[in-house]
Amino acid sequence: MSNKTTLFVCQSCRVEHSEAADCPAEGTKLLQHILNAQEAGAKACDLEIQATGCLWTCDHPCAIALSSPDKSTYVLAKISVAEGFEKTAEAILNFSQLYSDSKDGTIPWKQFPEVLQTEIVARVPPISPLVPQES
Repeated sequence: MSNKTTLFVCQSCRVEHSEAADCPAEGTKLLQHILNAQEAGAKACDLEIQATGCLWTCDHPCAIALSSPDKSTYVLAKISVAEGFEKTAEAILNFSQLYSDSKDGTIPWKQFPEVLQTEIVARVPPISPLVPQES
């Protein structure tokens, strides 16, 4: 079983609710900046990045999720891109590296990059193997 970390990026997240073809969603822009930063040699180079159509946080864009077997899964929404996509992408890759380096996926709040200290964060515990109950 692979213990590779997967970063899911909601590419449909829109801060500005414009459906204009020439106005890509902020989630799509964020995804592209993350991919560019990773390609440029930023941290978390062993990270699998997957675009996802929607993480169902439409009222709170932008959103990401981090997952790995045997680790907690993080879902973060309402990630600000106001200070720039590059800064946010770098913070996400740094956070992904902290997550990858952790034993069980737990990252103390004070270690979250500032731009990711949003009020909408969920940490879902890992799925534990079923233990047979004695009869």
